[in-house]
Amino acid sequence: MIVFTVVLFAAFTQSLTGFGSGLITMAFLPAVIGIRSAAPLVALFAGTLESTLFLRYRASVNVSAIWRLLAAAMVGIPLGILGARGIDERIVLTILGIVLVLYPLYALLTPQLPQVKEGKLTFGVGFVAGLLGGAYNTSGPPVIIYANSRGWSPQEFKANLQSFFLLNDVMTITGHAVSGNLTPFVWQNYVLILPAIVLGIVAGLVLDRFLSPALFRKIVLVLLMGLGVRMIGLAL
Repeated sequence: MIVFTVVLFAAFTQSLTGFGSGLITMAFLPAVIGIRSAAPLVALFAGTLESTLFLRYRASVNVSAIWRLLAAAMVGIPLGILGARGIDERIVLTILGIVLVLYPLYALLTPQLPQVKEGKLTFGVGFVAGLLGGAYNTSGPPVIIYANSRGWSPQEFKANLQSFFLLNDVMTITGHAVSGNLTPFVWQNYVLILPAIVLGIVAGLVLDRFLSPALFRKIVLVLLMGLGVRMIGLAL
C-alpha cells in the first residue's frame, strides 16, 4: 500500500506540474524496498507515465532544443547505473537527500538566471542528468534548471521535458535490464502499481483545469525539501 500510494501521488504530481515523479518516488521507495529494487521499479513507472504524457504534449516538442541534452544523457545513464551498484546505500541516500534539498531551494527562491544558449553547457547538463537518472532516477533537477534559463514557453517547457524524460527512461530501463536489475520482485511491484499510475494521471489532468499548478508546485517542493533533510538524517 505504501508503494501504491507513493506512485499514485507521484503520477498525479507529474501530470499536474510536468515534473516531480522521480523525486517523489525516490524520496520514499528506497526506504521501503531498498535502492536496488526502487531504482529499476521507478524507471518502469516513469517510462509508463512519460509515454502517456508525451502523447499529450508531442505537438509542442522542439527537437532542436533538446537533442544535445539527450545525446549527453545517453553517455551518462549507463555510467550512473554501473556506479550505483558499487556504492554503499548510505552514500546514495545522502546524495539523493542533498539533491532533494537543493532543488526545492532553487525552485522556491526562483533566482533570475541569465538566458543561456545551446552549446557545451547543454552537453554538460545532459551528462549530469544522465548520471543522476541512471543511478537514482532523478534526472529532472539539472534539466529543469536549464529549461528555466532557456526561457521556453510553458507548453514548450512541458513538451521538451516529457521528451527528455521519456528517452532517458528508455535508456535507463535498458540499462537495468542488461545489468540484471529487473528482478521478479520488481516486475511484481510494477504490475501492482499500474492502477495507481492510471488514477494519478487521470486525477492530475482533471485537476489541472481547476488547481493552480504554481501553488501546488510550491507545496510539493516544501514537502520534498523536508523529505530530503529526513533522508540525509537516516543515512548518517
